Amino acid sequence: MASRSLADLDVFDNGAPWDLFAELRDTAPVNWSDETDGGSGFWSMMKYHDIVKVLRDPETFTSNHFTNLEELDAEQEAARRSLLDSDGVRHRALRRLLQNEFTPNSVAKYETFLRGLTATTLDAAFAKKEFDFLADVAADFPIRVLARLLDIPDTDIDKIIRWGNAMIGSSDPELTQMLPTDAESEKYRLVPFKSPAALEVFAYGDELRRQRIGRNGVDLVSTMINQTPMDGIPLSDQDFHTNFLLLIVAGHETTRQTIAHTMNNLIENPQVISYLQENPQDIPWAVEEFLRFASPIYHFRRTATKDVEFGGKDIKAGQKVVVWFASGNRDSDVFNDPNTMNPTRMPNEHMTFGRGGPHMCLGNALARIELIIMFEDLIGRIDKMERTSSLDYVHSNFIHGIKSMPVKVTLR
Repeated sequence: MASRSLADLDVFDNGAPWDLFAELRDTAPVNWSDETDGGSGFWSMMKYHDIVKVLRDPETFTSNHFTNLEELDAEQEAARRSLLDSDGVRHRALRRLLQNEFTPNSVAKYETFLRGLTATTLDAAFAKKEFDFLADVAADFPIRVLARLLDIPDTDIDKIIRWGNAMIGSSDPELTQMLPTDAESEKYRLVPFKSPAALEVFAYGDELRRQRIGRNGVDLVSTMINQTPMDGIPLSDQDFHTNFLLLIVAGHETTRQTIAHTMNNLIENPQVISYLQENPQDIPWAVEEFLRFASPIYHFRRTATKDVEFGGKDIKAGQKVVVWFASGNRDSDVFNDPNTMNPTRMPNEHMTFGRGGPHMCLGNALARIELIIMFEDLIGRIDKMERTSSLDYVHSNFIHGIKSMPVKVTLR
């Protein structure tokens, strides 16, 4: 059994512990971790097919008790619940309310906008020769797409990035003003991540709602406030707050991390850059390998609804069950030579967006087109890119996040 614990955030301070994931897949594919922060501990699923079984069985492994490791009481669950933390009819209704903007046909209409935005972002960064790839490219690009979907001005982008950092990096003292373990955070126990930034997001969303309610806008905010979900239950103030916040966080955080990780992985695998420069028609398929290799979200949590035997272990009702997407993406039972970045890997049924089940990532088509357009342009321009210092990772076992990535570029 591995001596390092998946509950120990320090294990993740140098990025993904791929060696630990591999050890656990081999020796303890279903394993228990004790928590030292007051949590009751959790079961972990390390292998691809076990993860899929959990994702596809929401009756046994529910999202209703939330999808991160924090344990909430009934009052907190009711106050914080969003699309992500729902199952059944309500989940389907909320998902259908939003999904039309995220279908492949819907996101395709943004292609011209995305190509112009990509060129502008890369022009500005490459003109500097040396720059922070995370801030100047990876963060800049997807947040401007999100601004378009929400119909908010570019002048608000910096604060949205700051809010996203504070919430998704809530366990990192460099990214948040208040850790969830701080006594003072109890004042914020009813808001997501126990983060004061969530209240700023709620207030920002309320002002957008005030401006748009009863009008005929087609942006996502207007959709949420002016349409009724298929279950006939309009969004309450709380529903609007939590789902608006979900869009703010999920709409750019994971894509920017995927872009940053992919560039870092390409720097470490220059042969992939060379291959794709010679075979640019393969970039859309290579994006699937970019996603598998990046694994920007380490895990999501479910909760057992009943006692169940799984993988030879007795899981009790109410216990947390964590599916480690990053580990599943390197499972050699599914991916041949999984630690090699292979742009022509086929098939490539990675689980970066989940893998089946009702909670498959709503924005997967948008993320794909963003990545394709970004790397078609970027790979076509560069002769070489190299890091000028080591990477700085988010102190988290949830987000596989990079905080800064200084680079210098030589153009073709």
